Amino acid sequence: MKKRIALLPLLFFLLSCTPPEGVHAQQSEAVAFVDVNVLPMDGERVREGQTVLVRGDRIASVGPVGEVEVPAGALRIDGAGRYLLPGLAEMHGHIPSPDAPQQFIDDVLFLYLANGITTVRGMLGWPGQLALRDAANRGERLAPTLYLAGPSFSGQSIGSPEQAEEKVRTQVAEGWDLLKVHPGLTREEYDAMARTANELGIRFGGHVPEDVGLAHAIEMSQETFDHLDGYVAYLDGEAGPVDEAALAEAVRLTREAGAWVVPTMALWEVLYGTVDLETLRSYPELQYMPPDQVAQWVRIHEQRLGNPQLDLAVSQQVISNRMRILGALHEGGVPVLMGTDAPQQFSVPGFSLHRELERMRDAGMSPYAIIESGTVNVGRYFANEDTFGRIAVGQRADLMLVEENPLEDVTRLAGPAGVMVRGRWLSREALDERLARIAASYREDG
Repeated sequence: MKKRIALLPLLFFLLSCTPPEGVHAQQSEAVAFVDVNVLPMDGERVREGQTVLVRGDRIASVGPVGEVEVPAGALRIDGAGRYLLPGLAEMHGHIPSPDAPQQFIDDVLFLYLANGITTVRGMLGWPGQLALRDAANRGERLAPTLYLAGPSFSGQSIGSPEQAEEKVRTQVAEGWDLLKVHPGLTREEYDAMARTANELGIRFGGHVPEDVGLAHAIEMSQETFDHLDGYVAYLDGEAGPVDEAALAEAVRLTREAGAWVVPTMALWEVLYGTVDLETLRSYPELQYMPPDQVAQWVRIHEQRLGNPQLDLAVSQQVISNRMRILGALHEGGVPVLMGTDAPQQFSVPGFSLHRELERMRDAGMSPYAIIESGTVNVGRYFANEDTFGRIAVGQRADLMLVEENPLEDVTRLAGPAGVMVRGRWLSREALDERLARIAASYREDG
């Protein structure tokens, strides 16, 4: 088998921005989307001519126009010809450290919202970050609803099984939502973490350490396999096309264990060097990132492409196999969770989602299945935390309004007409105004 490609560490750099701004003014207690086409996400269907009434942070009523009474003083949003669906999720995202400038933190959180992402599962916690989570989820910060993994379990942070067990107990006591697994753990350390996590009832997910392997991680109840980590190694996917019988076995093991996958397909094309630098530098969303950070991404990619260990034929084989693996997992009934690993190298929060949707489509997922991965599936994953992911009475009022039917073309999710997060409405005009200010601040700094 050819030598594995050494990937540079996944980094993002936290740089100065403009001072933080206050929380937006409160709106009417009731908001009504009138005469809108609804994707309730209880099946692949559209309910036309509906009124959706929101009170506070919950959907209060859904029904045909004329059957839902819109109270006096409610904010009325014209839905004629438009489509309303649940807000989407970034299930492998990152939130800057609390030590970062507050304006940068606020801007990253807003970039998610500007693209319809109303829930983020943060996959690398920082000391002190739980206060940000709690403030965001109380509505004190303009932000998606946050669920955060603690500081990761890795070969650098864990030196013994005893230390792994102690770290699990500490993170449970601190109140983190899940544990993050990084490479480098020995099998004994991983097992100590997994056993303690299962005992205490905290979920864990992320990477598959090389010493552990996919099959054993599944056996130990790892809940999510992010970046499809472990599958290429299990299937010897750098040597050639995957063996279909072995792939079917991997799918069976994953499905029967009740595990989930978070693909992050677009980013892995960057990390394996199969996207040229000119293409990456042309991404318009780079204007919303600090120029020094973008320059760092450029330098990393130049080093990657100049690395003598890089074999583009192997890289292309891996990317092709990853597409086949995702298609097989989806076809085999393994639930997929939408995620992009932003902010990350050329993966700008929120905007990276739209490149990911295209990869999911090319892997064989239908528009409905893709939307389901960011709505219904996420609601199922967090069912013990809250009720969201569909348009129905009692669901959290996380909504996304788009101009055309995304069930016909999933790329229509880009540039929403507006976004609602926990009942707070952000119009297209408000989104554009804030995006323009973010871009202008970086032009001035540059």
